Amino acid sequence: MAGGGALRTPFGAFYAPNITPDPDFGIGKWSDADFIRALREGLSPRGQHYFPVFPYPAYTKMTTPDLLDLKAYLATIAPSKKPSRAHEVNFPYSIRATLMPWKWLNFDAGEYKADANRDAKWNRGAYLAQALTHCGECHTPRNMLGGLERAQWLSGARMPVGDLIASNLTPDKTGLADWSTADITDALETGTLPQGGTLGGEMGEVIRNSTSKMRAEDREAIAAYLKALPPHPTTVTKKAK
Repeated sequence: MAGGGALRTPFGAFYAPNITPDPDFGIGKWSDADFIRALREGLSPRGQHYFPVFPYPAYTKMTTPDLLDLKAYLATIAPSKKPSRAHEVNFPYSIRATLMPWKWLNFDAGEYKADANRDAKWNRGAYLAQALTHCGECHTPRNMLGGLERAQWLSGARMPVGDLIASNLTPDKTGLADWSTADITDALETGTLPQGGTLGGEMGEVIRNSTSKMRAEDREAIAAYLKALPPHPTTVTKKAK
């Protein structure tokens, strides 16, 4: 958790910061209110706008108790004196003031509100997929400014660099139409694909470090949510060779 990992995008390279409880180089001096504001509003303790590569557009949906639990966990990590590496962002995107109109166009702050027309299992899956696991950050297409095309929610998207496409998670024929809920839960637990083979790359990391550690009922809730989505065809294709 000492940072340093790079996320390379068309806007520049962003480096994960130190989020250990070190008081000088990490988040050790952050109050509970600082932490909640960072994840819910995308603002630093000094009021500076965070770049949305930090997925606060998803984390904003987390409940306050879950946010505080996350902070409590991070406080138990060994502190590191490693300084956070500065981002290498292309002009004019490097100007943080440009994030104010970006947020106005692409960001709705506030925790998840349950859909009264859906059952508890669906709502649990929606909360996990939209907020904690932030599936949309990779699996939803983006506009030219990097905002999510919410009308094509989870229909598949090109990753920031290269030619890798995050798959369609809707029940369209180009997505999960042929997958059962059991197929989805198995993939989230073990990475095993119903047609054989295993998920690798970034999704393999997600499974190893996140979804495989969930309770079985939470994986089942995510599967129920995905299977109930409106089907959307994948609109992105691989680049011509």
